[in-house]
Amino acid sequence: MSEGPRKPKYSATRRLHLKSKLLKKAASMLVAESEEKKHQKERAVNECFPPLKLSGLSVQDLQELCKDLHRKIDVVDEARYDMQVKVDKNAKEIQALNQKITELKGVKRPHLKRVKKTTDDMLGAYTDSSKLMKADFKANLKTVKKEDEKREEVTDWRKNVEAMSGMEGRKKLFDAGQ
Repeated sequence: MSEGPRKPKYSATRRLHLKSKLLKKAASMLVAESEEKKHQKERAVNECFPPLKLSGLSVQDLQELCKDLHRKIDVVDEARYDMQVKVDKNAKEIQALNQKITELKGVKRPHLKRVKKTTDDMLGAYTDSSKLMKADFKANLKTVKKEDEKREEVTDWRKNVEAMSGMEGRKKLFDAGQ
């Protein structure tokens, strides 16, 4: 065997020509196949459902024909619904079986390396100088001033009750309200 560069059996123009011919043949075969499917579908529909002959029918005959067609439509809808229920049931069963298979196999998780990085290292990954700042997160927080709430002095409740009893206490409450 020769160790040198291999010479192709066909030239580049010949390969291109053959490739274009193959693509044209494949395209024509696809068109022919789609036409054949279309004709088969039309034949099947014509066999199952012959064309309606409506000419020369009375109103009563037309009504009977409509009722008959509605009954046939109902039967077909019931069959379609039953098939759809079976398909849905089978799909759920397949999904449950696939889930059982994955549970039995177990999910293999890849072993991940532990990486220790500080916040400065993570921020250092940015190349933009505006984003390169020290990781001082507390510096950007707002300060909130706490206002001292006015608290009433807690006194002995017994003295307060004695002071507010009687007409004088009611007068004090009335005066305080104004």
